[in-house]
Amino acid sequence: MSDILPPTLISPLNANVPVEPDEIADLIALIRESADKLHADRIDRGDLKILSRTIRELRYAFKVFAAYRGRRKVTVFGSARTPSDAPAYQQALQLGKAMAQRQWLVVTGAASGIMEAGHRGAGREHSMGLNIMLPFEQSANEIIRGDEKLVNMKYFFTRKLMFVKECDAVVCLPGGFGTLDEALEVLTLLQTGKRDMVPVVLLDEPGGAYWHDFHKFVDRHLLRTAMISDVDFSLYTIYDNVERAVEEIMHFYRVYSGMRYIRKQLVFRLQRPLSDDALAEVNQQFADLLARGQFVQRDAFKEEADDFRYAGLPRLAFHFNRRNYGRLRQLIDAINASQPPAIEDAPPEKKLPPP
Repeated sequence: MSDILPPTLISPLNANVPVEPDEIADLIALIRESADKLHADRIDRGDLKILSRTIRELRYAFKVFAAYRGRRKVTVFGSARTPSDAPAYQQALQLGKAMAQRQWLVVTGAASGIMEAGHRGAGREHSMGLNIMLPFEQSANEIIRGDEKLVNMKYFFTRKLMFVKECDAVVCLPGGFGTLDEALEVLTLLQTGKRDMVPVVLLDEPGGAYWHDFHKFVDRHLLRTAMISDVDFSLYTIYDNVERAVEEIMHFYRVYSGMRYIRKQLVFRLQRPLSDDALAEVNQQFADLLARGQFVQRDAFKEEADDFRYAGLPRLAFHFNRRNYGRLRQLIDAINASQPPAIEDAPPEKKLPPP
């Protein structure tokens, strides 16, 4: 079913993680308390309708995505108006196919154009959709239409939350206002630490200038006026080749696996332990990221008992200063490059056009 279902606030947000009832009871109580206060505050009916719809949309979206949280997902943004014979459409098709072959799910806005191409390449089994309900232009494409992995949403802000919250990578192809809005939202969340680090690829048509010109604008009007730092360029890469884009995503998870905060420390999950030399290099090269102490390699914390899928992975723990997230991305790149890769595991050459 793809319709919005009535709210049920007692379900855990992640069906793949066992949660004791007492651990969510306090959160459910807070939701109920807030609902009671809305009545006491005499909130306008129109405001209540927005809040009610928001809770219902997110509740159902959480339910749909909960069953797939064990799968890597790439969110693909791009224009709904791109025709099927356009180079960008063919690239999205190839991208969807390549990621599905690697058992990733492809999440798009479920409409036509780039979104349809991503789903067509991935196939129905490897596609998820977040469709926005509009009076024109936006209806679910035939690949995802009627699928249980499709969620219809009224609000752009709830839709964008799900796009970013549930993904492990983002690829942006050329598009209109919506695509630029989505791309800049992702970069803002990464730059401010409101989203765990993920690879962001801006994918131009072969020889294209869409994201090339975007990069020139950012360099001229943001960097040169000190509105961003030069390390913020590490938050995205630009390619005009699908294979390079896929390599960028897969290399990001070569050693690095994920992150979370525990006891005021940032904890990286690693696919394999760092050598003593690599750990020493990290401590030397990235000391500026530390609020205090050092980077320490260790086993999982006891607070990670709910993270049973990753219980056996080594951790890299440190007191992050929570200021420079572009440098944090550079740390992840250094970790991924810390061991000699196999030929097929080599990182793609970064492509950022000259300013």
